[in-house]
Amino acid sequence: MADKVIYAMYDDDDVLKDGAKKLVSKGVKINEVFSPFPIHGIDPIIGIKNTRLGIMAFLYGLVGLTLATVGMRFFMIVDWPMNIGGKPSMTYMDNMLAFIPITFEFTVLCAAHGMAITYLIVNKTLPGMPAQNPDPRTTDDKFVMELRLSENTSFSSSELEKMLKDTGVIELDLKEI
Repeated sequence: MADKVIYAMYDDDDVLKDGAKKLVSKGVKINEVFSPFPIHGIDPIIGIKNTRLGIMAFLYGLVGLTLATVGMRFFMIVDWPMNIGGKPSMTYMDNMLAFIPITFEFTVLCAAHGMAITYLIVNKTLPGMPAQNPDPRTTDDKFVMELRLSENTSFSSSELEKMLKDTGVIELDLKEI
């Protein structure tokens, strides 16, 4: 069964935020908001949970720290010990202070690249993935609010359209997906 979706277009982000507050207070579930830039404060209004990207960054950093430590111990102590600046090359602990800058840089490298790749995968924005933007004007100067009728079963399509018109919408579009 095809789901019907209402796309409400706004020309101002503050009008969209105020409209979203009115709709949510009446019990309407807003599925998504498309905008050309981040709208600060919209996430708690429409019920988007906080991201776990920070936890993933920490885990990627731990992987980088582990790889850097194991790699430097192997390369500089086990495989090819070198006498650099008269420092003993018998154990990793004797040389640990010299390895801190490399360890830090590799930790940051792994955390940053891991976060970027995770972000692109989760948001389905890798090259070759189809865009999910309902209207190309949302990449320029318009804002679109998406309401799914399957998530708002207590309201009819005409009731939702009437409530949306009271929020300052400039254009309404009903589509089946």
